[in-house]
Amino acid sequence: MNQDQEHLRLLSIFHYVVAGLSALFACIPMIHVGLGLLMALAPEKMAAHGQAAPPVFLGWFFVVVGSCFILAGWTFAACVFAAGRCLAKRKRLLFCQVMGGIACIFMPFGTVLGVFTLLVLSRESVKQLFAASTPAPR
Repeated sequence: MNQDQEHLRLLSIFHYVVAGLSALFACIPMIHVGLGLLMALAPEKMAAHGQAAPPVFLGWFFVVVGSCFILAGWTFAACVFAAGRCLAKRKRLLFCQVMGGIACIFMPFGTVLGVFTLLVLSRESVKQLFAASTPAPR
């Protein structure tokens, strides 16, 4: 196995790891969703002694915003996982490059993964590996 193939294999594995970590960290806003549901469905439980309960719309706001963050995190994790599969199969070079760039935003693991992904995928020999595995158009 030459160096390019080994680097692509390692990048694929690291994409799976970062996807799993991203999916895990995307579950943190479930706390906000739970508190929001509590505020919206049982506001009297959130009221302190003698104080008014929080407005119901605030609870639904917590639910919507928390759900959006969870959905965005899981979508990112799925895309990173898909990029790992594409790297393993040497397909969709542009998608892998775009995901490498997007991964750079998510520090610290995504930044390291994205930089190394972009460095490896910019090599001409790696581009030839991707071109060799892509079937010719009919």
